[in-house]
Amino acid sequence: MSGDPQVLYQRHAAEINSYLRRCGHSRDDAEDLTQEVFTRLLGTSRPLHRQHLRAYLYTVARNLSTDVYRRQQVAPVSSMPEENYCDVPDPTPSLDRIVFGRQQLLTVQKALATLPATTRQAFELYHFGDLTVTQVAGKLNLSISRAWVLVKQATLHVHTRLHETAVGRLSDCAS
Repeated sequence: MSGDPQVLYQRHAAEINSYLRRCGHSRDDAEDLTQEVFTRLLGTSRPLHRQHLRAYLYTVARNLSTDVYRRQQVAPVSSMPEENYCDVPDPTPSLDRIVFGRQQLLTVQKALATLPATTRQAFELYHFGDLTVTQVAGKLNLSISRAWVLVKQATLHVHTRLHETAVGRLSDCAS
């Protein structure tokens, strides 16, 4: 990627958002998808040349839009006849899933506790507070690009800890 992420966002976000709205997404969904497009841009390891950047943004936006529509088509609730409601499996999780979920939660809490305060706050506001990266930046008095970097770093840190914990459990089972 070439250029400052904040400048790239300011230059292209409205255009990508408008494209997503034309694809039929609501204002809020288009905003969320636009944020996701730029988060993916930050996460790419491939060098992007200036002349390919716009095409990359549109490609990511189109793919995300398609994914959203596919997920909505998987199991639309309104298409199920009322007489089949009893056939729906019990959503109550098993004891194993509850224990596993609590272990994961503990791992996430421990991982977040090791992060610097601002990084942890950015992660929590974005993932648990349902704020956009722009809102996180405003709340923490950071630039948008800095907020993106902090959220990305924290997310990678948490995912790494979850992976390490899962691998550790698998090796315990194997021995």
